[in-house]
Amino acid sequence: MPTKVERWKDETYGMEIRDHLERFAEEGFDAIPEDERDAWFERFKWWGLYHQRKGQESYFMMRIGTPMGRMTPAQLRTVGEVAREYATGPVDNPEFGDAYADFTTRQSIQLHWIKIEDIPDIFDELESAGLSTIQACGDSWRNIVGSPVAGRDADELVDVWPIVEELHDRFKGNDLYTNLPRKWKVAVTGDRRGAGQGDINDLAFEPAVKEIDGEDVAGFNVNVGGGLARKEPRLARSIDVFCRPENAAEVAAGLSGLFRDYGDREDRFNARMKFLVDEWGTEKIRSVLQEEYIDYELPTAGQGLREEYDYNAGRSDAPGDYVGVHDQADGRNFVGLSVLVGRMAAADVIELADLAEEYDSEMIGLTQRQNVIVGDIADDDLDDFLAESVLENYSPDPHPFMRGSIACTGTEYCSLSIVETKNRMVRYARWLKENVPVPEGVSDFHIHLSGCTASCAQPQIADISLRGMKTRKDGEAVEAFDVGLGGGLGENPQFADWVEMRVPADEIPGYIANLLEIYEAERDGQESFREFVADREEDELTGLAEPEETSYEDPYLGNTKMTWYPYAEDEEMSASPAPTNASGEPIPTDD
Repeated sequence: MPTKVERWKDETYGMEIRDHLERFAEEGFDAIPEDERDAWFERFKWWGLYHQRKGQESYFMMRIGTPMGRMTPAQLRTVGEVAREYATGPVDNPEFGDAYADFTTRQSIQLHWIKIEDIPDIFDELESAGLSTIQACGDSWRNIVGSPVAGRDADELVDVWPIVEELHDRFKGNDLYTNLPRKWKVAVTGDRRGAGQGDINDLAFEPAVKEIDGEDVAGFNVNVGGGLARKEPRLARSIDVFCRPENAAEVAAGLSGLFRDYGDREDRFNARMKFLVDEWGTEKIRSVLQEEYIDYELPTAGQGLREEYDYNAGRSDAPGDYVGVHDQADGRNFVGLSVLVGRMAAADVIELADLAEEYDSEMIGLTQRQNVIVGDIADDDLDDFLAESVLENYSPDPHPFMRGSIACTGTEYCSLSIVETKNRMVRYARWLKENVPVPEGVSDFHIHLSGCTASCAQPQIADISLRGMKTRKDGEAVEAFDVGLGGGLGENPQFADWVEMRVPADEIPGYIANLLEIYEAERDGQESFREFVADREEDELTGLAEPEETSYEDPYLGNTKMTWYPYAEDEEMSASPAPTNASGEPIPTDD
C-alpha cells in the first residue's frame, strides 16, 4: 500500500505546486488549512522549501540549487541580496548575526526565516539571475555534485561541466522524473581528485579510460547505490558499465527511470537506490538497465583513476580539499576560501561577489566541504587579491582545525536534529586552535558534526565523526555525541568506526585533545590520522582516549530541541513569536 506521502504526491506534485505556493503567499500562511499542512509542507520541498521546526511555525528554509556548486559573481551577489532582504529572523545568531547564507555539503545554498508571503518576490529575483529552487529538495533529482572548477582544473581527465549542464537542463522540471520514490543524488567526476565524492551518491559517474576499437577513450565508470542516511551507510557499487561522455544523459535517464519504476513506494525508509541494489544485486541492476532502458550495447567498465583520488582521502601527501591557491588550465588561478561550518554573512557574500568581479572572475564555486572558490585570478593580481580584507575571515590558508570543520543545520532550525551544531562547531574549532597542538605534518584535519543520524554533515567520512545524541550528566539531561574515527573516501573509501557513545558535548574537545596527543606519540612516522586508525582494531580504538572536561564551556549543553530558538534570550517555547504574518505580527491561534 502506498505511503501517505505517495498519496499526497499523486494529488499534487511537481511544477504545479508553484501555483499553490503563490496562492498561499497572497492569502498568507494561515490560509494553509491546519489539517493539510503536513501534505503541503511535503509538496513544498519540490520547490526547495522546508518548513522550519516547532516554535518557528510560518518560517521556511529555502534551498537554492547550484549545479556542481557553480555560479557567476552576479549570481552570488543576488544570493547575498536575497539573504539580506528576506532571511532575517526575529532573533540574531550570536556567532553569525541577523542574515546569512549556508553553503551545504551538496554544493547548494540555504536561507532561513523565509516567509511564504515573500516567496514569489524571491523567486523573481533568483530567476532573473538564472538561479532556481526547483527540486532542491523533494523526491526527485537533487543538485548534481562534482568539481566546480571543471574545465579550469589543470589536472582533470574530462571537463564535465557541459555534461552537468545537460543533465541539469534535462532532468529539472521533467515530468518523467518529477516524482521518484525518494531523493535521487547524482555525482559527476571528471577530475583526478575524486571531488565528486561519488561513493556516497545514488548514481556516480567516475572518471575512467577504456580501450575501444584500439583507441583509449576517456569517460566514466558507473556506480550506484551509495548514501549515508540514518545508520545504513553504503558505498556506491560498480555495475560494470563504461559510459562515454556523450552517453551520460541516456545512462542517467535509464537508471533514474529504473529507480522510479522499481523503487519502494510502500516504505519510505527503504525507498533509496542503495536498498534496491542490496535487494537485486549489481548484475540484475545492469541487466534491467540494458534490457528496459538503454538502446545501445553497454560496454564493460574501464580503468578508473581511484588511486589518484585525494579529496577527503585522509592522505598525508596531498591536500583533501580545494582550499588554497591552485593552477588553472589557462594559466590563471583559482583560490579556495575556508568558510567555517559553511556559513557566510549576507554582507560578506555581497562583498565577495563584488571583489570577484573586480578581479575579472567569471566563476564562483561551492565545494562539498562547505567552502567557496573564486576562479580566474591572474598571476599579476594574485597578491593583491590575497591581501583583501574579506579574506581575513575566509582564509585560503586557515588553521587545520578551522579548515576541516563541517556542521549541519542542527536544532537552530531543523526538526530532525537532536543537538545544536553550527555555533558549537565554531566554538570547538576555536578552542582546539587555541589549546591543542597540531600533529606534525597535518595541514587539514576533518571533524564533521551532524545533529542526528540523517548525516547531512556527512559524519561517516571524517577523521573524527560526531553524531548528535542525548545523555545524562550529573543527573541532568544533556546534549551529547557518538564519536567515530577514521572515515574518508579516496582510493580505499571507508566509513568511520563508532568507538565512543553518548559523550557529553562539553567533554568532546578534551577527548579530541587527548586523542591527538596519543596519535602524535604512537603513530608510525608521517602516518596520517586515517592510516593510524586503520592500523588498529575497533576494540583497540574504543577507549583509546578519554573524554574530559576542560576550559571549554558549552552554552548549549541543555536540551536545545525544546527551545523555540537556542539563542533567544527567552528560549522557552511559550516565548516564540511564531506563527507570524507578512509584517511579523503574531497570527492568532486556537491555543
